[in-house]
Amino acid sequence: MTLKLDGKNLSLTIEDRLKKDILSLSSKSNRMPSLAVIRVGDDPASGVYVRNKEKACSRIGIKSLLFHLDENSSNKDVLDLINNLNDDQSVDGILLQLPLPCQLDSVKLISKINPEKDVDGLHEQNIGFLVKNQLSLRSCTPAGIINLLRSQEIDIAGKRIVVVGRSLLVGKPLSIMLLNLNATVTVAHSKTRNLKEICQEAEILIIAVGKPNFIDSSYVKSGSVVIDVGIHRLKSSTNNVSQLCGDVLLEDVIPKVFAYTPVPGGVGPMTVTMLLVNTTFSWQKRCGLISTVDDLLS
Repeated sequence: MTLKLDGKNLSLTIEDRLKKDILSLSSKSNRMPSLAVIRVGDDPASGVYVRNKEKACSRIGIKSLLFHLDENSSNKDVLDLINNLNDDQSVDGILLQLPLPCQLDSVKLISKINPEKDVDGLHEQNIGFLVKNQLSLRSCTPAGIINLLRSQEIDIAGKRIVVVGRSLLVGKPLSIMLLNLNATVTVAHSKTRNLKEICQEAEILIIAVGKPNFIDSSYVKSGSVVIDVGIHRLKSSTNNVSQLCGDVLLEDVIPKVFAYTPVPGGVGPMTVTMLLVNTTFSWQKRCGLISTVDDLLS
């Protein structure tokens, strides 16, 4: 029977652990951890993500602060807010919700976040720590994928892993994390020749291309593990009802593989959970507490 890598259940297990850690350590720090989320504009998907993050924070005892700026905000408007949050000693994590309106420079703005509060793990200092394999705040989706694989004792060391996608959010940091764990990693992308043949060689295939149902069983090695990072809302041609799907045509792939991540309920919940882990890690470090989450970030 094909193994489903259930990110929803794992996220709840980790949340329960974090909740206990926060409850037991808050008396030593004299405050709960806090996360500031900056949302610019009214992108509907961003609204859903932000609400999910607020609910997750509430479940485990993290104070959630939402700063919702107008879609016409300038780089200076966002930068002024980031600087204020950098200086606020009660704020442990700062998240700039992406995507941003086109007039804003996301790379420049992220680089202005205090790297010790960069709970998205995208600041160049934290990427540098990742390259050097030093413990630091980690990019949330890649770290969630690593923990999903580990939760089912799926070996990474020595495996041939193909990552399709080279974004700063997923593909690039994930490939480095896998290398740090002794995998043999190939990074493929939209310009890769013979993509299907390359994917067929993967013992673990990770897809983050942003194209619905792009990967079918012809791309997949028998007995492999398939991780689907994509999420899309498609309307049925017959009844006009919207359904969620990923980058992988799962109904075609599942019979051929050893394990897979569902959409929804796979990678998505783990991304939010790793944001909580990063915030907890930052809070513990900033308050001089012993970290209880190193194993989730290494």
